[in-house]
Amino acid sequence: MAPSTSNVDKKQSGAARVLGSASAGICEIAVFHPVDTISKRLMSNQTKVTNLTKLNEVIFRENAHKTLGKRFLSLFPGLGYAAIYKVSQRIYKYGGQPFANEFLTANFKPTFDSFFGEKTGKALLSATAGSMIGIGEVFLLPLDVLKIKRQTNPEAFKGRGFVKILKDEGFGLYKGWGWTMARNAPGSFSLFGGSAFAKEYIFGLKDYSQATWSQNFVASIFGASASLIVSAPLDVIKTRIQNKNFEANESGFTILKNMAKNEGLTSFFKGLTPKLLTTGPKLVFSFALAQTLIPAFDKALSK
Repeated sequence: MAPSTSNVDKKQSGAARVLGSASAGICEIAVFHPVDTISKRLMSNQTKVTNLTKLNEVIFRENAHKTLGKRFLSLFPGLGYAAIYKVSQRIYKYGGQPFANEFLTANFKPTFDSFFGEKTGKALLSATAGSMIGIGEVFLLPLDVLKIKRQTNPEAFKGRGFVKILKDEGFGLYKGWGWTMARNAPGSFSLFGGSAFAKEYIFGLKDYSQATWSQNFVASIFGASASLIVSAPLDVIKTRIQNKNFEANESGFTILKNMAKNEGLTSFFKGLTPKLLTTGPKLVFSFALAQTLIPAFDKALSK
């Protein structure tokens, strides 16, 4: 049975989805790369931070006691990798989720509606589509690994360029792929699901693509907050796997065990507060921008 069109979002063109999500990724990089570096360094830190001096050393590393300008510039390592990764990721994630959502809606909407009701079913379809896209995001992992290493462990590069690293490391750049998928599935489910539930139950939107900038912004706060909280423990493990030297072979389960033993259960939420305060706005900004720009581009291209 074909899904009812009364509660189905308007389809945008593929070009609009690529342009909208790419623009959001570029803007995100321009504004938030230093913030992302701080978050990654805090998550990678395995020592107690007891004062501002120690915090300064964790964030700025060897530049901790240099001038303010040099400390600020030290927060831009791996910018090239970050730009390639982030734009590719946003195109895939924000531009790809609507395609997955349309597929699920065309094939499974009656099932979701019968189990959860029309409104909740629609929001859960969006969340499930997000989870599917999040799992597939693992193919971009090498770029994420290189970005994180540049931000937290630049000595791992040992003077090698991008092509040389790809040749030398090969599939080693997919280290932590299982933990990445385990993090992305609930994280992306919560991101798109939280946003969809806000649009459905707070704003009462029948067509999510018709949301205003302010509605997208508020909905993105719900989605981003839920995503970061749900994925935090797995994100810490993933980051610690990826920030080590290329030759390191410590498994995620070993890291999990050592963290629980040596740092306590709260270590799985290290960096969550600054991440909510830093990565949270970054995710809200790019997600809301993409959801606003994609329909805008579609409208402009259809003229």
